[in-house]
Amino acid sequence: MWQACRTMAQAPSASQVLGRVTLVTGKEEFLNERTVSSVRQAVRAHDADGEFSEALASELTASSLEEMSAPSLFSSTRCAVVRSLEDLPEELHDRVLDYAKAPVEDVALVLMHGGGSKGSGLLTKLRKLASVTEVKAAEVKYASGFQEFAKGEFAHWGARIAPEAAEFLVVAVGQDLRALAAAAHQLTSDFPGEQITLDVVKRYFGGRAEAKSFAVADAVMAGHTAQALEELRWALDGGTAGVLVTSAVAGSVRSVAKFLGSTTRGGRDADLARDLGVPPWKVKSIRSQARGWDEEGIAEALRAVARADADIKGAAHDANYTLERLVLTIAGLRRSHR
Repeated sequence: MWQACRTMAQAPSASQVLGRVTLVTGKEEFLNERTVSSVRQAVRAHDADGEFSEALASELTASSLEEMSAPSLFSSTRCAVVRSLEDLPEELHDRVLDYAKAPVEDVALVLMHGGGSKGSGLLTKLRKLASVTEVKAAEVKYASGFQEFAKGEFAHWGARIAPEAAEFLVVAVGQDLRALAAAAHQLTSDFPGEQITLDVVKRYFGGRAEAKSFAVADAVMAGHTAQALEELRWALDGGTAGVLVTSAVAGSVRSVAKFLGSTTRGGRDADLARDLGVPPWKVKSIRSQARGWDEEGIAEALRAVARADADIKGAAHDANYTLERLVLTIAGLRRSHR
């Protein structure tokens, strides 16, 4: 079996898809489409004149299913894709199973199931067949999962990305696999074989709204007031929504609060990372930010963020003033609690 995400393994060969059924399951549409593309590429590399077709399972009939899964009059090689297998009419389940037990030698049949319990009985039976290869597109969750995906994309293109750069890239680009894959391709094309650093990612994607908010939060928690105000004005001038700024600052304040309350903060970074729910490399930054804080000060900072967030979401007439006041308030709290 190969994985849906090409960063995990090489694409399949023709021998792995022809005369077999490829069962694509999972909710990650981008990874599912990547699998379909890899099957088509394998067939095309084997026979440039091969025929390609696809259909929705809900629209199939017994005759159209037979037609899709058999060699045509024009080519002995064929690749057929059936989408939304969960919607296949029940009367066709046995026909699909009968074909899957003995696939045609020169046909690559791809069955796509979007996840969920519908059609699970058919999936269970297909999975038991030796002629069926299942490719699971596991749902990517949490920021760490998207960072790992990004790292895998860079590895696929023969490059490495620094952990802090991967985190910033996910913040800047967003949790969209297609956009992250495109960003990785762009950066590795411009910096072939090099490690992608935080500075490089900021240069390319630092103008994104989420990334600007991230920069404000880092600066204010580190006590760099002038830099925080500069980053804030740049963010607001660029159209960044105020709620993104308060959200980013709130996240940083909460991380420091967790650090101050942690019983493992004097221990190993790996143990502390688990306690805080952050990647191990992030611990160094949190340790540094926490040096200017005590529990009383961080509690006041949390209240300040909550007030600013409420103001931004409806009570404030001047969002710029509210956010500048937040930056100055937190900076003052940090200085007064050293």
